Amino acid sequence: MIDTSLVYIEHQGCYLMLHRIKKEKDVNKDKWIGIGGKFLPDETPLQCALRETLEETGLTLIEPQYCGIVDFKSEGWPEERMHLFWADRFEGALKDCDEGTLEWVPIAKMDELPQWEGDRIFLRLMQKKAPFFHLELAYQGDTLVKAILNKKSLL
Repeated sequence: MIDTSLVYIEHQGCYLMLHRIKKEKDVNKDKWIGIGGKFLPDETPLQCALRETLEETGLTLIEPQYCGIVDFKSEGWPEERMHLFWADRFEGALKDCDEGTLEWVPIAKMDELPQWEGDRIFLRLMQKKAPFFHLELAYQGDTLVKAILNKKSLL
């Protein structure tokens, strides 16, 4: 299982989203996702979140909140454990990202974007400031076939 951190940065009613359009072989190709990536050896979830945010956006997060863990399975791809963070304070200037296009998207328009269906589940939990959660998601292609939140099935 691959460990990753995924960050949703909120500012003035928008999330900073990454439209994954620059890599050919990409499980997230053409989808809009948060900022993040894989752990380096001996890196903690928070260290990964801070490093990936700085590398991909040029922003330094201030006191990001650890919101939950998502176990992601999609046929043809390695299993992934995503450590989710939310932040609304940061320093620095936004830069171009080599993995896609960064854009501030109004939270009210998030459902209009091409995203993984499970992302919509955890984004709602994060918006409601839900307590720390564990979400298991499994896909066949782009179709969500399993969603288990804190050991309770959502489908």
